[in-house]
Amino acid sequence: MSTTRTNRRKGAGAGAADASATSAPFAEAVAAGVSASTTPTTPEARKALHQELLHSMLLQRRFEERTAEMYAIGRIGGFCHLYIGQEAVSTGIISLLRPDDYIITTYRDHGQALARGMTPRAVMAELFGRIDGCVRGKGGSMHLFDKSLGFLGGHGIVGGHIPIAAGVGFAIKYRGGDQVIVCFMGEAAVNNGAFHEALNMAGLWKLPCLFVIENNRYGMGTAVERASAINDIYKRGASYDMPREMVDGQDVFAVRDAAERAINRARTESTPTLLEIRTYRFMGHSMSDAVSGTYRTKEELESYLKRDPIALLRARMEADGDLTDAEWQAMDAEIKAVVQDSIDFAENSPEPPLEALHEDVLVDTTSD
Repeated sequence: MSTTRTNRRKGAGAGAADASATSAPFAEAVAAGVSASTTPTTPEARKALHQELLHSMLLQRRFEERTAEMYAIGRIGGFCHLYIGQEAVSTGIISLLRPDDYIITTYRDHGQALARGMTPRAVMAELFGRIDGCVRGKGGSMHLFDKSLGFLGGHGIVGGHIPIAAGVGFAIKYRGGDQVIVCFMGEAAVNNGAFHEALNMAGLWKLPCLFVIENNRYGMGTAVERASAINDIYKRGASYDMPREMVDGQDVFAVRDAAERAINRARTESTPTLLEIRTYRFMGHSMSDAVSGTYRTKEELESYLKRDPIALLRARMEADGDLTDAEWQAMDAEIKAVVQDSIDFAENSPEPPLEALHEDVLVDTTSD
Protein backbone atom coordinates (compact mmCIF):
# COMPACT_ATOMS: atom_id res chain seq x y z
CA MET A 1 0.00 0.00 0.00
CA SER A 2 1.23 3.50 -0.75
CA THR A 3 1.89 6.33 1.67
CA THR A 4 -0.64 8.96 2.64
CA ARG A 5 -1.86 11.29 -0.06
CA THR A 6 -1.39 14.69 1.50
CA ASN A 7 -0.91 14.58 5.25
CA ARG A 8 2.21 12.56 5.97
CA ARG A 9 4.40 15.65 6.22
CA LYS A 10 5.79 15.94 9.76
CA GLY A 11 7.40 18.94 11.41
CA ALA A 12 7.47 22.31 9.68
CA GLY A 13 4.44 23.03 7.59
CA ALA A 14 2.23 20.22 8.76
CA GLY A 15 -0.04 22.21 11.02
CA ALA A 16 -2.49 20.83 13.52
CA ALA A 17 -5.43 21.39 11.19
CA ASP A 18 -4.08 21.07 7.67
CA ALA A 19 -6.92 21.97 5.31
CA SER A 20 -4.97 20.33 2.49
CA ALA A 21 -5.12 16.97 4.22
CA THR A 22 -7.40 14.36 2.74
CA SER A 23 -7.41 10.59 2.91
CA ALA A 24 -4.45 8.32 2.27
CA PRO A 25 -3.71 7.48 -1.37
CA PHE A 26 -5.37 4.24 -2.34
CA ALA A 27 -7.16 4.06 1.01
CA GLU A 28 -10.51 3.79 -0.76
CA ALA A 29 -9.14 1.03 -2.97
CA VAL A 30 -7.86 -0.89 0.03
CA ALA A 31 -11.19 -0.45 1.80
CA ALA A 32 -12.88 -1.89 -1.28
CA GLY A 33 -10.78 -5.01 -0.95
CA VAL A 34 -7.87 -4.51 -3.35
CA SER A 35 -4.21 -3.96 -2.62
CA ALA A 36 -2.56 -1.11 -4.48
CA SER A 37 -0.13 -3.68 -5.90
CA THR A 38 -2.67 -6.09 -7.34
CA THR A 39 -5.18 -6.06 -10.16
CA PRO A 40 -8.70 -5.30 -8.89
CA THR A 41 -10.99 -8.32 -8.93
CA THR A 42 -14.33 -6.58 -8.41
CA PRO A 43 -15.96 -3.56 -10.10
CA GLU A 44 -16.00 -1.73 -6.77
CA ALA A 45 -12.30 -2.30 -6.18
CA ARG A 46 -11.46 -1.30 -9.74
CA LYS A 47 -13.41 1.96 -9.42
CA ALA A 48 -11.82 2.80 -6.09
CA LEU A 49 -8.30 2.22 -7.37
CA HIS A 50 -8.87 4.09 -10.61
CA GLN A 51 -10.35 7.09 -8.81
CA GLU A 52 -7.34 7.19 -6.52
CA LEU A 53 -4.99 7.13 -9.50
CA LEU A 54 -6.95 9.94 -11.13
CA HIS A 55 -6.93 11.97 -7.93
CA SER A 56 -3.16 11.71 -7.63
CA MET A 57 -2.57 12.73 -11.24
CA LEU A 58 -5.08 15.58 -11.16
CA LEU A 59 -3.63 16.95 -7.92
CA GLN A 60 -0.21 17.12 -9.54
CA ARG A 61 -1.62 18.83 -12.64
CA ARG A 62 -3.62 21.48 -10.78
CA PHE A 63 -0.75 22.13 -8.39
CA GLU A 64 1.70 22.67 -11.24
CA GLU A 65 -0.71 24.93 -13.10
CA ARG A 66 -0.98 27.20 -10.07
CA THR A 67 2.78 26.98 -9.50
CA ALA A 68 3.25 28.43 -12.99
CA GLU A 69 0.90 31.27 -12.08
CA MET A 70 2.74 31.99 -8.83
CA TYR A 71 6.07 32.00 -10.65
CA ALA A 72 4.75 34.41 -13.28
CA ILE A 73 3.71 36.96 -10.65
CA GLY A 74 6.94 36.69 -8.69
CA ARG A 75 5.81 34.69 -5.68
CA ILE A 76 8.24 31.91 -6.62
CA GLY A 77 11.81 32.62 -7.72
CA GLY A 78 14.84 30.71 -8.92
CA PHE A 79 14.69 27.63 -11.09
CA CYS A 80 11.33 25.92 -11.49
CA HIS A 81 10.67 22.81 -13.60
CA LEU A 82 7.07 21.66 -14.04
CA TYR A 83 5.85 18.07 -14.32
CA ILE A 84 2.78 18.69 -16.48
CA GLY A 85 2.27 15.79 -18.91
CA GLN A 86 4.29 13.21 -16.97
CA GLU A 87 1.87 12.48 -14.13
CA ALA A 88 1.20 8.87 -15.14
CA VAL A 89 4.84 8.02 -14.44
CA SER A 90 4.95 9.26 -10.84
CA THR A 91 1.49 7.98 -9.98
CA GLY A 92 1.88 4.61 -11.67
CA ILE A 93 5.10 3.79 -9.87
CA ILE A 94 4.65 5.44 -6.49
CA SER A 95 1.17 3.94 -6.09
CA LEU A 96 2.88 0.54 -5.78
CA LEU A 97 5.42 1.44 -3.10
CA ARG A 98 5.28 0.67 0.59
CA PRO A 99 5.73 3.41 3.22
CA ASP A 100 9.22 2.08 4.02
CA ASP A 101 10.45 2.18 0.42
CA TYR A 102 12.63 5.02 -0.87
CA ILE A 103 12.48 7.53 -3.73
CA ILE A 104 15.23 9.74 -5.11
CA THR A 105 14.75 12.03 -8.07
CA THR A 106 15.82 15.02 -10.14
CA TYR A 107 14.97 18.70 -9.96
CA ARG A 108 11.59 18.05 -11.65
CA ASP A 109 10.28 16.77 -8.34
CA HIS A 110 6.99 18.48 -7.41
CA GLY A 111 4.71 15.81 -8.86
CA GLN A 112 6.62 12.92 -7.35
CA ALA A 113 6.64 14.57 -3.92
CA LEU A 114 2.87 15.03 -4.05
CA ALA A 115 2.36 11.46 -5.28
CA ARG A 116 4.43 10.20 -2.36
CA GLY A 117 2.26 12.04 0.15
CA MET A 118 3.99 15.35 0.84
CA THR A 119 1.31 17.93 1.60
CA PRO A 120 0.59 20.61 -0.99
CA ARG A 121 1.11 23.10 1.84
CA ALA A 122 4.62 21.84 2.56
CA VAL A 123 5.55 21.84 -1.13
CA MET A 124 4.09 25.25 -1.95
CA ALA A 125 5.63 26.86 1.12
CA GLU A 126 8.99 25.45 0.06
CA LEU A 127 8.56 26.92 -3.43
CA PHE A 128 7.81 30.27 -1.77
CA GLY A 129 10.99 29.96 0.31
CA ARG A 130 9.06 29.99 3.58
CA ILE A 131 9.89 28.39 6.91
CA ASP A 132 6.91 26.02 6.79
CA GLY A 133 8.21 24.38 3.62
CA CYS A 134 9.35 20.78 3.66
CA VAL A 135 12.98 21.87 4.17
CA ARG A 136 12.21 25.17 5.90
CA GLY A 137 12.47 27.25 2.72
CA LYS A 138 16.11 26.41 2.07
CA GLY A 139 15.74 23.97 -0.80
CA GLY A 140 13.19 25.53 -3.08
CA SER A 141 11.75 23.87 -6.17
CA MET A 142 14.66 21.55 -6.95
CA HIS A 143 15.40 20.16 -3.51
CA LEU A 144 12.20 18.83 -1.93
CA PHE A 145 13.00 16.31 0.81
CA ASP A 146 11.14 14.43 3.52
CA LYS A 147 12.88 11.70 5.51
CA SER A 148 9.58 10.52 7.04
CA LEU A 149 8.31 9.66 3.56
CA GLY A 150 11.54 8.09 2.34
CA PHE A 151 11.66 10.94 -0.19
CA LEU A 152 15.38 11.61 -0.52
CA GLY A 153 15.30 14.60 -2.88
CA GLY A 154 15.17 16.58 -5.36
CA HIS A 155 18.74 16.88 -6.80
CA GLY A 156 19.92 19.66 -9.08
CA ILE A 157 23.02 18.05 -10.60
CA VAL A 158 22.04 15.96 -13.63
CA GLY A 159 22.85 12.34 -12.85
CA GLY A 160 24.44 13.17 -9.51
CA HIS A 161 21.79 11.33 -7.53
CA ILE A 162 22.07 7.99 -9.37
CA PRO A 163 25.09 6.74 -7.36
CA ILE A 164 23.23 7.74 -4.18
CA ALA A 165 20.39 5.44 -5.26
CA ALA A 166 22.89 2.61 -5.64
CA GLY A 167 24.17 3.41 -2.16
CA VAL A 168 20.67 3.22 -0.71
CA GLY A 169 20.19 -0.11 -2.46
CA PHE A 170 23.44 -1.36 -0.97
CA ALA A 171 22.34 -0.24 2.51
CA ILE A 172 19.01 -2.07 2.14
CA LYS A 173 20.77 -5.28 1.15
CA TYR A 174 23.48 -4.93 3.81
CA ARG A 175 20.83 -4.59 6.52
CA GLY A 176 18.85 -7.53 5.21
CA GLY A 177 15.75 -5.51 4.37
CA ASP A 178 13.25 -5.98 1.55
CA GLN A 179 12.66 -2.35 0.69
CA VAL A 180 13.12 -0.89 -2.77
CA ILE A 181 14.74 2.35 -3.93
CA VAL A 182 13.22 4.00 -7.00
CA CYS A 183 15.54 6.38 -8.83
CA PHE A 184 13.87 8.74 -11.32
CA MET A 185 15.99 10.49 -13.95
CA GLY A 186 15.65 12.17 -17.31
CA GLU A 187 16.99 10.63 -20.50
CA ALA A 188 19.86 13.14 -20.66
CA ALA A 189 21.31 11.70 -17.44
CA VAL A 190 22.23 8.41 -19.13
CA ASN A 191 25.12 10.06 -20.97
CA ASN A 192 26.90 10.84 -17.71
CA GLY A 193 29.56 8.62 -16.22
CA ALA A 194 27.64 8.47 -12.94
CA PHE A 195 24.86 6.56 -14.70
CA HIS A 196 27.24 3.90 -15.98
CA GLU A 197 29.11 3.51 -12.71
CA ALA A 198 25.96 3.29 -10.57
CA LEU A 199 24.15 0.81 -12.81
CA ASN A 200 27.26 -1.31 -13.17
CA MET A 201 27.54 -1.60 -9.38
CA ALA A 202 23.81 -2.26 -9.01
CA GLY A 203 24.00 -5.02 -11.61
CA LEU A 204 27.20 -6.49 -10.17
CA TRP A 205 26.05 -6.49 -6.55
CA LYS A 206 22.37 -7.25 -7.31
CA LEU A 207 20.91 -4.24 -5.52
CA PRO A 208 17.14 -3.68 -5.02
CA CYS A 209 17.01 -0.63 -7.28
CA LEU A 210 14.46 0.45 -9.86
CA PHE A 211 16.09 2.92 -12.25
CA VAL A 212 13.41 4.91 -14.09
CA ILE A 213 14.32 6.97 -17.15
CA GLU A 214 11.56 9.50 -17.79
CA ASN A 215 12.28 9.99 -21.47
CA ASN A 216 10.43 13.18 -22.38
CA ARG A 217 12.51 13.48 -25.57
CA TYR A 218 14.45 16.61 -24.70
CA GLY A 219 17.40 17.24 -22.40
CA MET A 220 16.71 20.95 -22.01
CA GLY A 221 16.46 21.76 -25.73
CA THR A 222 18.40 18.86 -27.21
CA ALA A 223 16.43 15.98 -28.73
CA VAL A 224 17.44 12.52 -27.58
CA GLU A 225 18.45 11.42 -31.08
CA ARG A 226 21.01 14.24 -31.18
CA ALA A 227 22.56 13.25 -27.84
CA SER A 228 22.47 9.45 -27.60
CA ALA A 229 24.11 6.95 -29.91
CA ILE A 230 21.07 4.69 -29.45
CA ASN A 231 17.49 5.90 -29.26
CA ASP A 232 16.14 2.85 -27.43
CA ILE A 233 17.74 3.82 -24.14
CA TYR A 234 16.41 0.84 -22.20
CA LYS A 235 18.80 -1.36 -24.20
CA ARG A 236 21.66 0.08 -22.16
CA GLY A 237 20.54 -2.22 -19.36
CA ALA A 238 22.04 -5.13 -21.28
CA SER A 239 25.50 -3.77 -20.47
CA TYR A 240 24.85 -4.48 -16.81
CA ASP A 241 22.99 -7.80 -17.27
CA MET A 242 19.93 -6.00 -15.95
CA PRO A 243 16.24 -6.62 -16.81
CA ARG A 244 15.05 -3.72 -18.97
CA GLU A 245 11.86 -2.57 -20.61
CA MET A 246 10.36 0.30 -22.60
CA VAL A 247 6.99 1.57 -21.33
CA ASP A 248 4.25 3.90 -22.60
CA GLY A 249 4.47 6.73 -20.08
CA GLN A 250 1.12 8.25 -20.97
CA ASP A 251 -0.76 5.11 -19.88
CA VAL A 252 -0.81 4.84 -16.08
CA PHE A 253 -1.81 1.17 -16.27
CA ALA A 254 1.12 0.29 -18.53
CA VAL A 255 3.41 2.07 -16.08
CA ARG A 256 1.92 0.17 -13.14
CA ASP A 257 2.26 -3.18 -14.90
CA ALA A 258 5.94 -2.68 -15.68
CA ALA A 259 6.70 -1.15 -12.30
CA GLU A 260 5.00 -3.99 -10.43
CA ARG A 261 7.18 -6.55 -12.17
CA ALA A 262 10.30 -4.54 -11.41
CA ILE A 263 9.41 -3.82 -7.78
CA ASN A 264 8.59 -7.46 -7.08
CA ARG A 265 11.87 -8.48 -8.68
CA ALA A 266 13.80 -6.04 -6.51
CA ARG A 267 11.94 -7.01 -3.35
CA THR A 268 12.08 -10.78 -3.70
CA GLU A 269 15.25 -11.35 -5.74
CA SER A 270 17.28 -8.18 -5.01
CA THR A 271 17.56 -7.65 -8.75
CA PRO A 272 17.73 -4.15 -10.27
CA THR A 273 15.70 -3.10 -13.32
CA LEU A 274 16.02 -0.33 -15.90
CA LEU A 275 12.75 1.11 -17.23
CA GLU A 276 12.67 3.61 -20.06
CA ILE A 277 9.30 5.29 -19.73
CA ARG A 278 8.50 7.36 -22.80
CA THR A 279 6.53 10.45 -21.86
CA TYR A 280 6.35 14.12 -22.81
CA ARG A 281 6.42 17.38 -20.93
CA PHE A 282 3.73 19.79 -22.03
CA MET A 283 5.64 22.81 -20.72
CA GLY A 284 9.13 24.08 -21.44
CA HIS A 285 12.19 22.62 -19.75
CA SER A 286 11.84 25.25 -17.04
CA MET A 287 9.74 28.35 -16.53
CA SER A 288 12.28 30.36 -18.56
CA ASP A 289 11.88 28.07 -21.59
CA ALA A 290 9.31 28.58 -24.35
CA VAL A 291 6.63 25.89 -24.63
CA SER A 292 7.19 25.57 -28.37
CA GLY A 293 8.68 27.39 -31.34
CA THR A 294 12.36 27.00 -30.50
CA TYR A 295 13.51 23.36 -30.51
CA ARG A 296 10.09 21.75 -30.96
CA THR A 297 7.19 22.76 -33.15
CA LYS A 298 3.67 23.65 -32.13
CA GLU A 299 2.45 20.75 -34.27
CA GLU A 300 4.61 18.28 -32.35
CA LEU A 301 3.31 19.57 -29.03
CA GLU A 302 -0.29 19.37 -30.20
CA SER A 303 0.18 15.78 -31.33
CA TYR A 304 1.38 14.77 -27.86
CA LEU A 305 -1.40 16.73 -26.15
CA LYS A 306 -3.83 14.30 -27.77
CA ARG A 307 -2.38 11.65 -25.45
CA ASP A 308 -2.69 13.61 -22.24
CA PRO A 309 -2.36 10.92 -19.52
CA ILE A 310 -5.16 12.40 -17.42
CA ALA A 311 -7.52 12.60 -20.40
CA LEU A 312 -6.69 9.00 -21.32
CA LEU A 313 -7.42 7.78 -17.81
CA ARG A 314 -10.62 9.79 -17.59
CA ALA A 315 -11.86 8.42 -20.91
CA ARG A 316 -11.16 4.84 -19.85
CA MET A 317 -12.91 5.32 -16.52
CA GLU A 318 -15.96 6.85 -18.19
CA ALA A 319 -16.09 3.96 -20.65
CA ASP A 320 -15.88 1.46 -17.78
CA GLY A 321 -18.58 3.24 -15.79
CA ASP A 322 -16.08 4.22 -13.08
CA LEU A 323 -16.47 7.98 -13.41
CA THR A 324 -19.43 10.27 -13.98
CA ASP A 325 -19.22 13.90 -15.00
CA ALA A 326 -20.50 14.89 -11.57
CA GLU A 327 -17.74 12.87 -9.89
CA TRP A 328 -15.13 14.49 -12.13
CA GLN A 329 -16.40 17.97 -11.38
CA ALA A 330 -16.48 17.28 -7.63
CA MET A 331 -12.94 15.87 -7.62
CA ASP A 332 -11.62 18.78 -9.64
CA ALA A 333 -13.29 21.33 -7.36
CA GLU A 334 -11.95 19.62 -4.23
CA ILE A 335 -8.41 19.54 -5.62
CA LYS A 336 -8.51 23.16 -6.74
CA ALA A 337 -9.57 24.15 -3.22
CA VAL A 338 -6.68 22.15 -1.73
CA VAL A 339 -4.19 23.86 -4.05
CA GLN A 340 -5.62 27.30 -3.29
CA ASP A 341 -5.28 26.50 0.40
CA SER A 342 -1.62 25.64 -0.13
CA ILE A 343 -1.05 29.04 -1.75
CA ASP A 344 -2.81 30.85 1.10
CA PHE A 345 -0.76 28.86 3.59
CA ALA A 346 2.51 29.71 1.81
CA GLU A 347 1.61 33.39 1.61
CA ASN A 348 1.05 33.50 5.37
CA SER A 349 4.10 31.45 6.29
CA PRO A 350 7.03 33.59 7.50
CA GLU A 351 10.40 33.71 5.82
CA PRO A 352 13.23 31.95 7.66
CA PRO A 353 14.94 34.20 10.23
CA LEU A 354 18.45 35.48 9.56
CA GLU A 355 19.95 33.12 12.11
CA ALA A 356 18.73 30.21 9.97
CA LEU A 357 21.64 30.99 7.63
CA HIS A 358 23.94 29.34 10.16
CA GLU A 359 21.75 26.30 10.74
CA ASP A 360 21.95 22.96 8.88
CA VAL A 361 25.50 23.69 7.70
CA LEU A 362 27.07 20.83 9.66
CA VAL A 363 25.42 17.74 11.12
CA ASP A 364 25.36 17.61 14.91
CA THR A 365 27.06 14.37 15.89
CA THR A 366 28.34 12.71 19.02
CA SER A 367 31.25 10.32 19.38
CA ASP A 368 32.81 8.36 22.20
